[in-house]
Amino acid sequence: MDKNTKIYIAGHRGMVGSAIWRKLETEGYSNLIGKTSKELDLRDQKAVNDFFTKEKPEVVIDAAARVGGILANNDYPYQFLME
Repeated sequence: MDKNTKIYIAGHRGMVGSAIWRKLETEGYSNLIGKTSKELDLRDQKAVNDFFTKEKPEVVIDAAARVGGILANNDYPYQFLME
């Protein structure tokens, strides 16, 4: 993959996404895109389609997730899968 490849990292501020971002930066990748959930709600299909149409990322890394805990994951499995 070329170092100028446009890469979108969903969840770039979370534990996994931020680690991926840092690793790519240290490897010399400079065309990284990150959007907070306030900037881009991944549950909003139109917003996501508009984002992809405008930005045209070549690579997408999905590290976005709803954060809870073991009990929350157990009590609300559907919500955690969908969000």
